[in-house]
Amino acid sequence: MSARSKARKRALDILFSADLRQLPVAESLAAEAERAQSEPDREISWLYARDIVDGVIEYGTQIDEAIARASRGWTLERMPAVDRAILRASTWELLYNEEVPAGVVISEAVELATSLSTDDSGSFVNGVLSAIAKSSS
Repeated sequence: MSARSKARKRALDILFSADLRQLPVAESLAAEAERAQSEPDREISWLYARDIVDGVIEYGTQIDEAIARASRGWTLERMPAVDRAILRASTWELLYNEEVPAGVVISEAVELATSLSTDDSGSFVNGVLSAIAKSSS
C-alpha cells in the first residue's frame, strides 16, 4: 500500500472518529497528531493525512455543499458515517489538491467504501465523486 493510500485511510479514520463521537474534527486531529509523534516510521502517511483533514476543516462548508449537490436524494445526515468521511476527504482531494489525478482519488475512495461500508457504498461513492469531478473540470 502506498504512503498516500495509507494517508487516505488515516484521514478517513480521523474524520470518521470525529463524526461518530460528535467531536470537532480539529480535536480528533490533535489527538492523532499526538499519537503520530510516537510513530516516526509513519511520518510520510501522517503528513498527507494531516493535509487532507486540515483541508476538510478549512473547506468543510464548500465540500459538504459539493457532496450535497452531487448526491441526489441523499442528505449528508442519511449517509453512513464511513461514506460521509470518505466523501469529505476525497472531495477535498478532487477540488483542492491538483497533484492527484481525479481517477486515482475516485478509485481509492471506491476501494475504501467497498471494503469498509455497505454493499452499495462503492457505487454510491463512485457516482458522487464522478459528478463532483465532472462539475469541477
